[in-house]
Amino acid sequence: MRRISRLTRVAVGVASLALAATACGGTSGDNGGSGGSKENLGLAIAYDIGGKGDQSFNDAAFAGLTKAKDEFGYKTADVEPTEGETDADKEQRLASLARQGYNPVIGVGFAYGPAMKAVAEKYPKTTFGIVDSVVEGDNVASLVFAEEQASYLAGVAAAKATKTKTVGFVGGVDIPLIHKFQAGYEQGVKATDPKVKVIPQYLTQTAEEGGFSSPDKGKAAAEGQIEKKADVIYQAAGLSGQGVIEAAAKAKVWAIGVDSDQYKQEALAAYKDYILTSALKDVGGSVYALAKSVEDGKPLTGTQVFDLKADGVGLSESNPKMAEVPGLTDAVTKAEEGIVDGSIKVKTE
Repeated sequence: MRRISRLTRVAVGVASLALAATACGGTSGDNGGSGGSKENLGLAIAYDIGGKGDQSFNDAAFAGLTKAKDEFGYKTADVEPTEGETDADKEQRLASLARQGYNPVIGVGFAYGPAMKAVAEKYPKTTFGIVDSVVEGDNVASLVFAEEQASYLAGVAAAKATKTKTVGFVGGVDIPLIHKFQAGYEQGVKATDPKVKVIPQYLTQTAEEGGFSSPDKGKAAAEGQIEKKADVIYQAAGLSGQGVIEAAAKAKVWAIGVDSDQYKQEALAAYKDYILTSALKDVGGSVYALAKSVEDGKPLTGTQVFDLKADGVGLSESNPKMAEVPGLTDAVTKAEEGIVDGSIKVKTE
């Protein structure tokens, strides 16, 4: 089985993709627009809903920041979101980081899209990055992932692990990004065993309602699916996913983590025996790759796609109990090979 074992693998993968990697006006020592600092303070990230400590998406970005800070020896900054904030609030946050002299400045999450476009135009000598969204701009790198591919592998694992022939999916917010997770997961399940039923559920319609930041909502959703006989539940719900994992562990059924290898997360240690695997999305690797490109004086711009072939997504194998599930490892390996060679086309909706 393929897995993402080191953040640096994505940096190598980015180079191999032969994507747009053009200079965007200025190097790591030539920063800022009008009113910007001449000193480059290094990488700054602005967190998505849920903030640092979600044991998933945001924490993966922080891992990339930490790696860049340790390797390049510069100052970094990571800034939390505020409850109920507007696009104007996000714009102000990004502009403040650029004005102080941070480069690159990365918005972690699709919600930064409108703010990113506005701010990038005002600070043309700063490299900006956005995770999970595409924003046009000469100095913007859009860091996007083939989440559906990792989710397909999670579906294969779920179909092999279920004993009740019923599995669940919990999405944080009912939006196109999370639809990709559901689509890949359901396809992987059905391709492995058409008799397995998938129960999908979204926690909220909008992010403002707490779909990515409410463990209690995740727990309640998982408990409802368990009552319907689901014995494997895959969650793509940010901080809310912790509630899904807690409910699964309490009921002694399987949970499948997302973004980070949640089996290894200290905050989830009490439940790790019930985290079968995690669909990995190397957000940290993409953050580091952009920081390195700026440090090297050749900033990445344009759409940068991190897929299975580039080790930008994958499936963790930390839990030794995975090997005890008959046929799981072989089935996942076969699916990985099919996705990489193109014989398996994974749906995004």
